[in-house]
Amino acid sequence: MNDEELSDLRYRIRHSAAHVMADVVTTMYPDAKLAIGPPTEDGFYYDFLVENPFSDEDIKRIERQMKKIIGRNLSFEYSEYSREEILEKNKQEPLKLEVISEIPEGEKITTYKHGDFEDLCAGPHVDSTGQIPAFKLINVAGAYWRGDESRPMLQRIYGTAWESKESLEKHLNNLEEAKKRDHRTLGKEMDLFSVHEETGPGLIIWHPKGARVRNIFENFWREEHYKRGYDLIYTPNIGRANLWQTSGHLDFFKENMFPPSETDGQDYYLKPMNCPFHIMYYKSSLRSYRELPMRIGELGTVYRYERGGTLHGMMRVRGFTQDDAHIFCRPDQIENEINGVLDLTFYLLEAFGFKDFTLNLSTRPDKAVGSDDQWELAENSLRNTLLSRGLDFDIEEAGGAFYGPKIDVNIKDALGRSWQCTTVQFDFNLPQRFGITYIGEDGNEHQPYMVHRAIFGSLERFMGVLIEHYGGAFPVWLAPLQVKIIPIADRHFDYARQIGNKMDASGLRCEVDLGTDRMNSKIRQGQLQKIPYMVIVGDKEVESDTVSVRSRNGEDVGVVSVKDLVSRIVSESSNKG
Repeated sequence: MNDEELSDLRYRIRHSAAHVMADVVTTMYPDAKLAIGPPTEDGFYYDFLVENPFSDEDIKRIERQMKKIIGRNLSFEYSEYSREEILEKNKQEPLKLEVISEIPEGEKITTYKHGDFEDLCAGPHVDSTGQIPAFKLINVAGAYWRGDESRPMLQRIYGTAWESKESLEKHLNNLEEAKKRDHRTLGKEMDLFSVHEETGPGLIIWHPKGARVRNIFENFWREEHYKRGYDLIYTPNIGRANLWQTSGHLDFFKENMFPPSETDGQDYYLKPMNCPFHIMYYKSSLRSYRELPMRIGELGTVYRYERGGTLHGMMRVRGFTQDDAHIFCRPDQIENEINGVLDLTFYLLEAFGFKDFTLNLSTRPDKAVGSDDQWELAENSLRNTLLSRGLDFDIEEAGGAFYGPKIDVNIKDALGRSWQCTTVQFDFNLPQRFGITYIGEDGNEHQPYMVHRAIFGSLERFMGVLIEHYGGAFPVWLAPLQVKIIPIADRHFDYARQIGNKMDASGLRCEVDLGTDRMNSKIRQGQLQKIPYMVIVGDKEVESDTVSVRSRNGEDVGVVSVKDLVSRIVSESSNKG
Protein backbone atom coordinates (compact mmCIF):
# COMPACT_ATOMS: atom_id res chain seq x y z
CA MET A 1 0.00 0.00 0.00
CA ASN A 2 1.45 3.35 -1.06
CA ASP A 3 1.27 6.55 1.00
CA GLU A 4 -1.80 7.89 -0.81
CA GLU A 5 -3.71 4.62 -0.31
CA LEU A 6 -2.73 4.47 3.36
CA SER A 7 -3.81 8.08 3.89
CA ASP A 8 -7.19 7.34 2.28
CA LEU A 9 -7.67 4.22 4.41
CA ARG A 10 -6.89 6.12 7.61
CA TYR A 11 -9.32 8.87 6.62
CA ARG A 12 -12.13 6.35 6.11
CA ILE A 13 -11.35 4.48 9.33
CA ARG A 14 -11.37 7.70 11.36
CA HIS A 15 -14.50 9.03 9.71
CA SER A 16 -16.25 5.75 10.45
CA ALA A 17 -15.05 5.74 14.07
CA ALA A 18 -16.55 9.22 14.54
CA HIS A 19 -19.94 7.87 13.41
CA VAL A 20 -19.71 4.91 15.76
CA MET A 21 -18.93 7.27 18.64
CA ALA A 22 -21.91 9.49 17.77
CA ASP A 23 -24.11 6.38 17.69
CA VAL A 24 -23.01 5.38 21.18
CA VAL A 25 -23.33 8.87 22.66
CA THR A 26 -26.87 9.41 21.35
CA THR A 27 -27.87 5.96 22.63
CA MET A 28 -26.35 6.45 26.08
CA TYR A 29 -27.47 10.08 26.34
CA PRO A 30 -30.78 10.42 24.45
CA ASP A 31 -30.95 14.18 25.02
CA ALA A 32 -27.59 14.77 23.34
CA LYS A 33 -27.73 16.80 20.13
CA LEU A 34 -25.34 16.15 17.25
CA ALA A 35 -23.07 18.76 15.72
CA ILE A 36 -20.27 17.57 13.41
CA GLY A 37 -17.69 14.80 13.58
CA PRO A 38 -14.84 14.99 11.06
CA PRO A 39 -11.66 12.95 10.74
CA THR A 40 -8.42 14.81 11.50
CA GLU A 41 -4.77 14.38 10.60
CA ASP A 42 -4.25 11.72 13.26
CA GLY A 43 -7.71 10.92 14.59
CA PHE A 44 -11.26 12.19 14.79
CA TYR A 45 -13.67 14.08 16.98
CA TYR A 46 -17.38 14.67 17.35
CA ASP A 47 -19.12 17.66 18.93
CA PHE A 48 -22.21 17.18 21.09
CA LEU A 49 -24.62 19.57 22.74
CA VAL A 50 -25.30 18.06 26.19
CA GLU A 51 -26.56 19.41 29.49
CA ASN A 52 -23.61 18.17 31.57
CA PRO A 53 -19.95 17.77 30.55
CA PHE A 54 -18.67 14.26 29.92
CA SER A 55 -16.52 12.81 32.70
CA ASP A 56 -13.51 10.51 32.33
CA GLU A 57 -15.76 7.63 33.37
CA ASP A 58 -18.25 8.60 30.65
CA ILE A 59 -15.46 8.44 28.06
CA LYS A 60 -14.45 4.95 29.25
CA ARG A 61 -18.06 3.73 29.00
CA ILE A 62 -18.45 5.24 25.52
CA GLU A 63 -15.27 3.50 24.39
CA ARG A 64 -16.48 0.11 25.70
CA GLN A 65 -19.77 0.45 23.84
CA MET A 66 -17.97 1.47 20.66
CA LYS A 67 -16.00 -1.77 20.78
CA LYS A 68 -19.25 -3.71 20.94
CA ILE A 69 -20.64 -1.97 17.83
CA ILE A 70 -17.36 -2.56 15.99
CA GLY A 71 -17.59 -6.23 16.98
CA ARG A 72 -21.07 -6.46 15.39
CA ASN A 73 -19.52 -5.60 11.98
CA LEU A 74 -22.45 -3.41 10.88
CA SER A 75 -22.41 -2.24 7.25
CA PHE A 76 -22.14 1.46 6.38
CA GLU A 77 -24.97 2.23 3.95
CA TYR A 78 -25.12 5.29 1.67
CA SER A 79 -28.40 7.13 0.97
CA GLU A 80 -29.59 10.27 -0.79
CA TYR A 81 -32.47 12.49 0.32
CA SER A 82 -34.45 15.46 -0.83
CA ARG A 83 -34.16 18.61 1.26
CA GLU A 84 -37.67 18.05 2.67
CA GLU A 85 -36.87 14.47 3.65
CA ILE A 86 -33.58 15.33 5.36
CA LEU A 87 -35.18 18.23 7.25
CA GLU A 88 -37.88 15.88 8.52
CA LYS A 89 -35.33 13.25 9.59
CA ASN A 90 -33.34 15.85 11.55
CA LYS A 91 -36.19 17.89 13.00
CA GLN A 92 -35.00 17.10 16.55
CA GLU A 93 -31.39 18.08 15.74
CA PRO A 94 -31.12 21.90 15.75
CA LEU A 95 -27.40 21.98 14.93
CA LYS A 96 -27.84 19.58 12.01
CA LEU A 97 -30.69 21.74 10.73
CA GLU A 98 -28.30 24.68 10.65
CA VAL A 99 -25.79 22.64 8.66
CA ILE A 100 -28.51 21.55 6.24
CA SER A 101 -29.65 25.15 5.74
CA GLU A 102 -26.16 25.98 4.43
CA ILE A 103 -26.16 23.26 1.76
CA PRO A 104 -26.65 25.02 -1.61
CA GLU A 105 -29.90 24.39 -3.49
CA GLY A 106 -29.50 21.60 -5.99
CA GLU A 107 -26.52 20.03 -4.17
CA LYS A 108 -26.90 16.34 -3.36
CA ILE A 109 -27.80 15.64 0.30
CA THR A 110 -26.44 12.31 1.52
CA THR A 111 -26.24 10.19 4.69
CA TYR A 112 -24.44 7.11 5.96
CA LYS A 113 -26.16 4.57 8.17
CA HIS A 114 -24.95 1.68 10.31
CA GLY A 115 -27.46 -0.27 12.38
CA ASP A 116 -30.12 2.18 13.57
CA PHE A 117 -27.83 5.22 13.47
CA GLU A 118 -27.93 7.51 10.44
CA ASP A 119 -25.93 10.72 10.05
CA LEU A 120 -25.78 13.53 7.53
CA CYS A 121 -22.53 12.81 5.73
CA ALA A 122 -20.76 12.90 2.35
CA GLY A 123 -18.38 10.04 3.26
CA PRO A 124 -16.31 8.14 2.55
CA HIS A 125 -16.32 5.27 5.06
CA VAL A 126 -15.01 1.75 5.41
CA ASP A 127 -17.46 -0.96 4.37
CA SER A 128 -18.44 -1.95 7.91
CA THR A 129 -17.74 -1.17 11.56
CA GLY A 130 -15.62 -4.31 11.81
CA GLN A 131 -13.07 -2.63 9.53
CA ILE A 132 -12.06 -0.23 12.31
CA PRO A 133 -9.04 -2.23 13.52
CA ALA A 134 -7.75 -0.06 16.37
CA PHE A 135 -8.98 3.06 18.12
CA LYS A 136 -8.75 4.93 21.41
CA LEU A 137 -10.69 7.86 22.88
CA ILE A 138 -8.20 10.44 24.02
CA ASN A 139 -9.95 13.24 25.88
CA VAL A 140 -12.87 15.65 25.98
CA ALA A 141 -12.83 19.43 25.76
CA GLY A 142 -15.23 22.33 25.40
CA ALA A 143 -15.69 23.87 21.94
CA TYR A 144 -18.00 26.67 20.89
CA TRP A 145 -20.35 25.87 18.03
CA ARG A 146 -18.72 27.18 14.85
CA GLY A 147 -15.90 28.56 17.00
CA ASP A 148 -18.13 31.47 17.98
CA GLU A 149 -18.07 32.44 21.66
CA SER A 150 -21.61 33.74 21.39
CA ARG A 151 -22.85 30.29 20.36
CA PRO A 152 -23.46 27.26 22.60
CA MET A 153 -20.57 25.50 24.28
CA LEU A 154 -20.34 21.93 22.98
CA GLN A 155 -18.53 18.88 24.31
CA ARG A 156 -15.88 17.66 21.88
CA ILE A 157 -14.69 14.09 22.30
CA TYR A 158 -11.34 13.41 20.64
CA GLY A 159 -10.25 9.98 19.51
CA THR A 160 -7.66 8.36 17.32
CA ALA A 161 -8.00 5.39 14.96
CA TRP A 162 -5.46 3.43 12.92
CA GLU A 163 -5.13 0.61 10.45
CA SER A 164 -3.41 -1.66 12.99
CA LYS A 165 -2.88 -2.08 16.73
CA GLU A 166 0.84 -1.52 16.16
CA SER A 167 0.21 1.87 14.51
CA LEU A 168 -2.16 2.83 17.32
CA GLU A 169 0.40 1.89 19.96
CA LYS A 170 3.10 3.87 18.20
CA HIS A 171 0.82 6.91 18.05
CA LEU A 172 -0.14 6.63 21.73
CA ASN A 173 3.56 6.45 22.64
CA ASN A 174 4.12 9.61 20.57
CA LEU A 175 1.28 11.31 22.44
CA GLU A 176 2.92 10.44 25.74
CA GLU A 177 6.21 11.83 24.49
CA ALA A 178 4.39 14.94 23.25
CA LYS A 179 2.97 15.47 26.76
CA LYS A 180 6.49 15.38 28.18
CA ARG A 181 7.55 17.92 25.56
CA ASP A 182 4.54 20.24 25.95
CA HIS A 183 5.98 23.73 25.68
CA ARG A 184 3.53 25.05 28.28
CA THR A 185 4.79 22.60 30.92
CA LEU A 186 8.46 22.95 30.00
CA GLY A 187 8.12 26.71 29.71
CA LYS A 188 7.06 26.82 33.35
CA GLU A 189 9.62 24.27 34.58
CA MET A 190 12.44 26.02 32.73
CA ASP A 191 11.21 29.52 33.62
CA LEU A 192 11.01 30.61 29.96
CA PHE A 193 7.67 32.43 29.70
CA SER A 194 4.29 32.95 31.32
CA VAL A 195 0.74 34.08 30.57
CA HIS A 196 -1.40 35.87 33.16
CA GLU A 197 -5.08 36.62 33.40
CA GLU A 198 -4.16 39.99 34.84
CA THR A 199 -2.33 41.00 31.67
CA GLY A 200 -4.76 39.23 29.36
CA PRO A 201 -5.03 35.84 27.65
CA GLY A 202 -2.79 35.22 24.66
CA LEU A 203 -0.24 37.83 25.74
CA ILE A 204 3.20 36.36 26.43
CA ILE A 205 5.68 37.56 29.04
CA TRP A 206 9.14 36.34 28.09
CA HIS A 207 11.17 35.58 31.21
CA PRO A 208 14.94 36.29 31.26
CA LYS A 209 15.90 32.78 30.12
CA GLY A 210 13.29 32.69 27.37
CA ALA A 211 14.26 36.22 26.38
CA ARG A 212 17.89 35.08 26.14
CA VAL A 213 16.93 32.36 23.64
CA ARG A 214 14.83 34.86 21.72
CA ASN A 215 17.69 37.34 21.67
CA ILE A 216 20.03 34.66 20.30
CA PHE A 217 17.84 33.78 17.35
CA GLU A 218 16.84 37.42 16.75
CA ASN A 219 20.50 38.36 16.42
CA PHE A 220 21.13 35.37 14.17
CA TRP A 221 18.13 36.39 12.05
CA ARG A 222 19.35 39.99 11.75
CA GLU A 223 22.91 39.02 10.85
CA GLU A 224 21.76 36.70 8.07
CA HIS A 225 19.38 39.28 6.67
CA TYR A 226 22.03 41.99 6.54
CA LYS A 227 24.35 39.54 4.78
CA ARG A 228 21.67 38.98 2.13
CA GLY A 229 20.96 42.60 1.33
CA TYR A 230 17.93 43.29 3.51
CA ASP A 231 17.34 46.67 5.11
CA LEU A 232 15.74 46.35 8.55
CA ILE A 233 13.32 48.94 9.86
CA TYR A 234 11.10 49.61 12.89
CA THR A 235 7.47 50.64 12.54
CA PRO A 236 4.74 51.76 14.99
CA ASN A 237 2.40 49.38 16.79
CA ILE A 238 -0.66 51.50 15.96
CA GLY A 239 -1.93 53.25 12.88
CA ARG A 240 -4.78 55.59 11.94
CA ALA A 241 -8.01 54.14 10.65
CA ASN A 242 -7.48 55.56 7.16
CA LEU A 243 -4.33 53.42 6.77
CA TRP A 244 -6.31 50.26 7.48
CA GLN A 245 -9.13 51.47 5.29
CA THR A 246 -6.77 51.90 2.37
CA SER A 247 -5.20 48.50 2.97
CA GLY A 248 -8.63 46.84 3.09
CA HIS A 249 -8.21 45.45 6.60
CA LEU A 250 -11.23 47.32 7.94
CA ASP A 251 -13.35 45.82 5.19
CA PHE A 252 -12.02 42.25 5.26
CA PHE A 253 -10.11 41.69 8.51
CA LYS A 254 -11.84 43.86 11.11
CA GLU A 255 -13.21 40.94 13.16
CA ASN A 256 -9.61 39.89 13.82
CA MET A 257 -8.55 43.40 14.91
CA PHE A 258 -8.81 44.91 18.36
CA PRO A 259 -11.28 47.78 18.75
CA PRO A 260 -9.99 51.28 17.97
CA SER A 261 -8.94 53.95 20.42
CA GLU A 262 -9.72 57.60 19.71
CA THR A 263 -7.05 60.28 19.79
CA ASP A 264 -7.52 63.85 18.51
CA GLY A 265 -10.79 62.84 16.95
CA GLN A 266 -9.16 60.03 14.98
CA ASP A 267 -9.52 56.27 15.43
CA TYR A 268 -6.29 54.32 15.84
CA TYR A 269 -5.94 50.53 15.59
CA LEU A 270 -3.32 48.15 16.91
CA LYS A 271 -1.64 46.78 13.82
CA PRO A 272 -2.61 43.24 12.80
CA MET A 273 0.06 43.23 10.06
CA ASN A 274 3.24 45.07 9.19
CA CYS A 275 2.62 45.33 5.44
CA PRO A 276 1.05 48.83 5.21
CA PHE A 277 3.93 50.37 7.18
CA HIS A 278 6.51 48.79 4.88
CA ILE A 279 4.60 50.17 1.92
CA MET A 280 4.62 53.64 3.50
CA TYR A 281 8.38 53.36 3.82
CA TYR A 282 8.55 52.43 0.13
CA LYS A 283 6.38 55.47 -0.70
CA SER A 284 8.55 57.84 1.35
CA SER A 285 10.67 58.49 -1.74
CA LEU A 286 10.38 58.32 -5.52
CA ARG A 287 11.77 54.93 -6.52
CA SER A 288 13.80 54.04 -9.58
CA TYR A 289 14.22 50.69 -11.28
CA ARG A 290 17.88 50.95 -10.23
CA GLU A 291 16.85 50.67 -6.54
CA LEU A 292 15.08 47.36 -7.07
CA PRO A 293 14.99 44.79 -5.69
CA MET A 294 14.25 46.43 -2.35
CA ARG A 295 14.19 44.01 0.58
CA ILE A 296 12.60 45.43 3.73
CA GLY A 297 12.59 43.36 6.94
CA GLU A 298 11.28 43.82 10.46
CA LEU A 299 10.78 41.87 13.64
CA GLY A 300 7.43 43.57 14.09
CA THR A 301 4.95 42.88 16.87
CA VAL A 302 1.33 42.65 15.73
CA TYR A 303 -1.95 42.12 17.55
CA ARG A 304 -4.91 40.05 16.44
CA TYR A 305 -8.08 39.12 18.23
CA GLU A 306 -8.06 35.33 18.43
CA ARG A 307 -11.05 33.57 19.98
CA GLY A 308 -10.48 32.59 23.59
CA GLY A 309 -11.06 28.92 22.90
CA THR A 310 -8.33 28.84 20.24
CA LEU A 311 -5.52 30.25 22.41
CA HIS A 312 -2.77 27.75 23.18
CA GLY A 313 0.40 28.68 25.07
CA MET A 314 2.83 30.29 22.63
CA MET A 315 1.37 28.52 19.61
CA ARG A 316 -1.78 30.64 19.32
CA VAL A 317 -1.62 34.10 20.88
CA ARG A 318 -3.03 37.61 20.52
CA GLY A 319 0.25 39.52 20.46
CA PHE A 320 3.15 38.13 18.49
CA THR A 321 6.27 39.20 16.64
CA GLN A 322 6.54 38.30 12.97
CA ASP A 323 9.87 37.91 11.23
CA ASP A 324 8.38 39.89 8.42
CA ALA A 325 9.89 41.04 5.16
CA HIS A 326 8.57 42.51 1.93
CA ILE A 327 10.42 42.43 -1.34
CA PHE A 328 9.66 44.97 -4.05
CA CYS A 329 11.09 43.95 -7.41
CA ARG A 330 10.84 44.12 -11.20
CA PRO A 331 9.38 41.22 -13.24
CA ASP A 332 12.83 40.14 -14.39
CA GLN A 333 14.02 39.84 -10.78
CA ILE A 334 11.27 37.63 -9.40
CA GLU A 335 12.83 34.17 -9.75
CA ASN A 336 16.13 35.33 -8.33
CA GLU A 337 14.35 36.83 -5.32
CA ILE A 338 12.32 33.67 -4.69
CA ASN A 339 15.53 31.65 -4.85
CA GLY A 340 17.09 34.01 -2.36
CA VAL A 341 14.18 33.61 0.03
CA LEU A 342 14.36 29.81 -0.20
CA ASP A 343 18.14 29.88 0.32
CA LEU A 344 17.66 31.90 3.49
CA THR A 345 14.71 29.75 4.60
CA PHE A 346 16.52 26.45 4.42
CA TYR A 347 19.70 27.89 5.92
CA LEU A 348 17.90 29.29 8.96
CA LEU A 349 15.59 26.34 9.55
CA GLU A 350 18.41 23.81 9.19
CA ALA A 351 20.50 25.83 11.64
CA PHE A 352 17.73 25.28 14.20
CA GLY A 353 17.81 21.54 13.60
CA PHE A 354 15.00 21.04 11.09
CA LYS A 355 15.94 18.84 8.16
CA ASP A 356 12.64 17.42 6.91
CA PHE A 357 10.47 19.75 4.83
CA THR A 358 7.28 19.55 2.79
CA LEU A 359 6.31 22.30 0.36
CA ASN A 360 2.98 23.42 -1.11
CA LEU A 361 2.30 25.70 -4.06
CA SER A 362 -1.10 27.40 -3.93
CA THR A 363 -2.49 28.76 -7.18
CA ARG A 364 -5.11 31.28 -8.30
CA PRO A 365 -8.59 30.98 -6.77
CA ASP A 366 -11.80 31.71 -8.65
CA LYS A 367 -12.04 35.22 -7.20
CA ALA A 368 -8.82 37.17 -7.42
CA VAL A 369 -7.33 40.62 -7.98
CA GLY A 370 -4.48 41.26 -10.38
CA SER A 371 -4.15 40.69 -14.11
CA ASP A 372 -3.86 37.34 -15.84
CA ASP A 373 -0.30 38.25 -16.82
CA GLN A 374 0.64 38.97 -13.19
CA TRP A 375 -0.76 35.68 -11.95
CA GLU A 376 0.84 33.68 -14.76
CA LEU A 377 4.26 35.21 -14.18
CA ALA A 378 4.06 34.80 -10.40
CA GLU A 379 2.83 31.20 -10.48
CA ASN A 380 5.36 30.20 -13.12
CA SER A 381 8.15 31.87 -11.18
CA LEU A 382 7.25 29.99 -8.00
CA ARG A 383 6.87 26.69 -9.84
CA ASN A 384 10.07 27.09 -11.90
CA THR A 385 12.09 27.97 -8.83
CA LEU A 386 10.93 24.85 -6.99
CA LEU A 387 11.57 22.66 -10.04
CA SER A 388 15.02 24.14 -10.71
CA ARG A 389 16.03 23.31 -7.13
CA GLY A 390 14.79 19.74 -7.52
CA LEU A 391 12.29 20.15 -4.67
CA ASP A 392 9.22 17.95 -4.30
CA PHE A 393 6.03 19.91 -3.75
CA ASP A 394 2.28 19.52 -3.77
CA ILE A 395 0.05 21.84 -5.74
CA GLU A 396 -3.09 23.17 -4.10
CA GLU A 397 -5.12 24.22 -7.12
CA ALA A 398 -7.09 27.43 -6.48
CA GLY A 399 -5.71 27.45 -2.93
CA GLY A 400 -3.97 30.81 -3.13
CA ALA A 401 -5.20 33.98 -1.48
CA PHE A 402 -7.30 36.30 -3.61
CA TYR A 403 -4.32 38.65 -3.86
CA GLY A 404 -1.61 36.24 -5.04
CA PRO A 405 -0.11 32.72 -5.22
CA LYS A 406 2.24 31.40 -2.56
CA ILE A 407 4.68 28.74 -1.41
CA ASP A 408 4.32 27.30 2.10
CA VAL A 409 7.19 25.44 3.74
CA ASN A 410 6.29 22.99 6.50
CA ILE A 411 8.82 21.58 8.95
CA LYS A 412 8.70 18.23 10.76
CA ASP A 413 9.77 18.07 14.40
CA ALA A 414 11.44 15.28 16.36
CA LEU A 415 8.08 13.51 16.77
CA GLY A 416 7.25 13.69 13.07
CA ARG A 417 4.62 16.40 13.53
CA SER A 418 4.25 18.94 10.75
CA TRP A 419 4.28 22.71 11.43
CA GLN A 420 3.51 25.32 8.82
CA CYS A 421 6.39 27.74 9.01
CA THR A 422 7.62 29.77 6.03
CA THR A 423 5.35 31.55 3.57
CA VAL A 424 6.41 33.22 0.32
CA GLN A 425 3.34 35.15 -0.81
CA PHE A 426 2.79 37.43 -3.81
CA ASP A 427 0.49 40.40 -3.31
CA PHE A 428 -1.18 42.14 -6.25
CA ASN A 429 -3.69 43.89 -3.99
CA LEU A 430 -1.73 46.24 -1.73
CA PRO A 431 0.52 47.74 -4.45
CA GLN A 432 -2.64 48.64 -6.33
CA ARG A 433 -4.48 49.97 -3.25
CA PHE A 434 -1.57 52.17 -2.21
CA GLY A 435 -0.60 53.12 -5.74
CA ILE A 436 3.09 52.28 -5.39
CA THR A 437 5.27 52.63 -8.45
CA TYR A 438 8.83 52.92 -9.66
CA ILE A 439 10.29 54.81 -12.61
CA GLY A 440 11.36 52.26 -15.19
CA GLU A 441 14.25 52.38 -17.64
CA ASP A 442 11.76 53.72 -20.16
CA GLY A 443 11.01 56.74 -17.94
CA ASN A 444 7.46 55.59 -17.23
CA GLU A 445 5.83 54.56 -13.97
CA HIS A 446 5.43 50.81 -13.30
CA GLN A 447 3.90 48.85 -10.45
CA PRO A 448 6.48 46.69 -8.68
CA TYR A 449 5.86 43.09 -7.78
CA MET A 450 5.50 42.72 -4.02
CA VAL A 451 6.34 39.55 -2.11
CA HIS A 452 5.39 38.98 1.53
CA ARG A 453 7.75 36.66 3.35
CA ALA A 454 8.01 35.25 6.86
CA ILE A 455 10.42 32.41 7.65
CA PHE A 456 9.65 31.57 11.30
CA GLY A 457 6.07 32.80 11.05
CA SER A 458 6.10 34.32 14.52
CA LEU A 459 8.80 34.24 17.18
CA GLU A 460 6.33 33.05 19.82
CA ARG A 461 5.07 30.10 17.83
CA PHE A 462 8.56 29.22 16.62
CA MET A 463 9.78 29.25 20.23
CA GLY A 464 6.96 26.87 21.17
CA VAL A 465 7.92 24.55 18.31
CA LEU A 466 11.61 24.70 19.32
CA ILE A 467 10.80 23.82 22.95
CA GLU A 468 8.79 20.77 21.87
CA HIS A 469 11.23 19.74 19.13
CA TYR A 470 14.13 19.62 21.59
CA GLY A 471 12.06 18.71 24.65
CA GLY A 472 13.56 21.83 26.23
CA ALA A 473 17.12 20.51 25.73
CA PHE A 474 18.23 23.26 23.35
CA PRO A 475 21.50 22.72 21.49
CA VAL A 476 24.48 24.35 23.19
CA TRP A 477 24.52 27.40 20.90
CA LEU A 478 20.87 28.14 21.71
CA ALA A 479 20.64 27.17 25.40
CA PRO A 480 19.79 30.13 27.68
CA LEU A 481 22.39 28.85 30.17
CA GLN A 482 25.22 26.71 28.84
CA VAL A 483 27.00 25.99 32.11
CA LYS A 484 26.01 25.82 35.74
CA ILE A 485 28.93 25.99 38.17
CA ILE A 486 28.28 24.25 41.50
CA PRO A 487 30.72 24.73 44.41
CA ILE A 488 30.49 21.90 46.95
CA ALA A 489 31.11 24.12 49.98
CA ASP A 490 31.45 27.82 50.86
CA ARG A 491 35.26 27.58 50.71
CA HIS A 492 34.99 26.78 47.00
CA PHE A 493 33.02 29.94 46.14
CA ASP A 494 36.02 32.02 45.07
CA TYR A 495 37.28 29.31 42.73
CA ALA A 496 33.79 28.90 41.26
CA ARG A 497 33.61 32.65 40.64
CA GLN A 498 37.02 32.58 38.91
CA ILE A 499 35.80 29.86 36.55
CA GLY A 500 32.62 31.85 35.90
CA ASN A 501 34.66 34.94 35.03
CA LYS A 502 36.78 32.94 32.55
CA MET A 503 33.66 31.59 30.89
CA ASP A 504 32.08 35.03 30.76
CA ALA A 505 35.21 36.37 29.12
CA SER A 506 34.93 33.64 26.47
CA GLY A 507 31.36 34.66 25.70
CA LEU A 508 29.76 31.64 27.37
CA ARG A 509 26.52 31.86 29.28
CA CYS A 510 27.09 30.54 32.76
CA GLU A 511 25.72 30.76 36.29
CA VAL A 512 27.50 30.21 39.59
CA ASP A 513 25.09 28.58 42.03
CA LEU A 514 25.90 29.93 45.50
CA GLY A 515 22.60 28.77 47.00
CA THR A 516 22.20 26.75 50.18
CA ASP A 517 20.80 23.59 48.58
CA ARG A 518 22.82 20.39 48.60
CA MET A 519 25.02 19.60 45.61
CA ASN A 520 22.81 16.73 44.35
CA SER A 521 19.76 18.99 44.53
CA LYS A 522 21.56 21.65 42.51
CA ILE A 523 22.51 19.07 39.89
CA ARG A 524 18.90 17.88 39.65
CA GLN A 525 17.73 21.47 39.27
CA GLY A 526 20.27 21.96 36.48
CA GLN A 527 18.99 18.85 34.73
CA LEU A 528 15.38 20.06 35.03
CA GLN A 529 16.52 23.36 33.52
CA LYS A 530 18.11 21.33 30.66
CA ILE A 531 21.46 23.13 31.16
CA PRO A 532 23.99 21.35 28.90
CA TYR A 533 26.81 21.22 31.46
CA MET A 534 27.02 21.09 35.27
CA VAL A 535 30.47 21.92 36.59
CA ILE A 536 31.24 20.71 40.14
CA VAL A 537 34.18 22.12 42.09
CA GLY A 538 35.55 20.91 45.42
CA ASP A 539 38.89 20.55 47.16
CA LYS A 540 40.40 18.27 44.48
CA GLU A 541 39.39 20.59 41.67
CA VAL A 542 40.76 23.66 43.46
CA GLU A 543 44.09 21.93 44.09
CA SER A 544 44.47 20.66 40.50
CA ASP A 545 42.97 23.71 38.78
CA THR A 546 40.37 21.47 37.12
CA VAL A 547 36.61 20.91 37.15
CA SER A 548 34.38 17.84 37.31
CA VAL A 549 31.79 17.92 34.53
CA ARG A 550 28.38 16.28 34.14
CA SER A 551 26.05 16.61 31.19
CA ARG A 552 22.32 17.27 31.45
CA ASN A 553 21.56 13.65 30.54
CA GLY A 554 23.45 12.45 33.63
CA GLU A 555 26.67 11.47 31.83
CA ASP A 556 29.85 11.91 33.88
CA VAL A 557 32.12 13.74 31.45
CA GLY A 558 35.03 13.50 33.88
CA VAL A 559 37.69 15.82 35.24
CA VAL A 560 39.05 18.35 32.74
CA SER A 561 40.98 21.60 32.79
CA VAL A 562 39.02 24.81 32.69
CA LYS A 563 40.76 25.73 29.44
CA ASP A 564 39.75 22.46 27.74
CA LEU A 565 36.15 22.77 28.94
CA VAL A 566 35.87 26.35 27.69
CA SER A 567 37.35 25.31 24.34
CA ARG A 568 34.89 22.42 24.08
CA ILE A 569 31.82 24.55 24.81
CA VAL A 570 32.97 27.39 22.54
CA SER A 571 33.39 24.85 19.74
CA GLU A 572 29.93 23.39 20.35
CA SER A 573 28.42 26.89 20.50
CA SER A 574 29.67 27.62 17.00
CA ASN A 575 28.03 24.48 15.63
CA LYS A 576 24.52 25.25 14.41
CA GLY A 577 22.29 22.69 12.78
